[in-house]
Amino acid sequence: MVFRENSKVSEIIVNLELEPLFPEGGYYRETYRSADTLLSGRNLSTTILYLLTPNTLSRLHRLDSDEVYTFLLGDPVKMLLLTPSGRGEILHLGKGLSTKTLFHVVVPRQTWQGFSLVPGGEYALLTTTVSPGFSPKGFDLGKREELKRLFPDYQEEIELLTTDL
Repeated sequence: MVFRENSKVSEIIVNLELEPLFPEGGYYRETYRSADTLLSGRNLSTTILYLLTPNTLSRLHRLDSDEVYTFLLGDPVKMLLLTPSGRGEILHLGKGLSTKTLFHVVVPRQTWQGFSLVPGGEYALLTTTVSPGFSPKGFDLGKREELKRLFPDYQEEIELLTTDL
């Protein structure tokens, strides 16, 4: 299912066989799942293609694994990271040709993360690698009021990235 996207974005979604990623947002396709597993049975790592559009965002969420985002194509994204120690940080993921924009970002486990395209952006195509591999049991969607209480300096960003479902 493709939401109301422009023809270029729709073409990317179709050509890469992406699907909506619910409840986080955006579009994705898993491209790798390690055959090797931990004693728990969890895969060592997983990788997805991830597409962000003007009509989507990555809702604030956290994983019980480290996650590495790598920018591939398109326009920069603005990322909000909120750490378990109570610190927050805003980063830009993109072409990485300046000190303010990074090619890839490592998000440590249990760090709240969410992002959206920069204003005027058409799309951003990323990969994300999760290690240990992604498991739905390790995914936690952020609750707006709780996060605003814990991170008062990031009220506006939290409001944007915790869209009610």
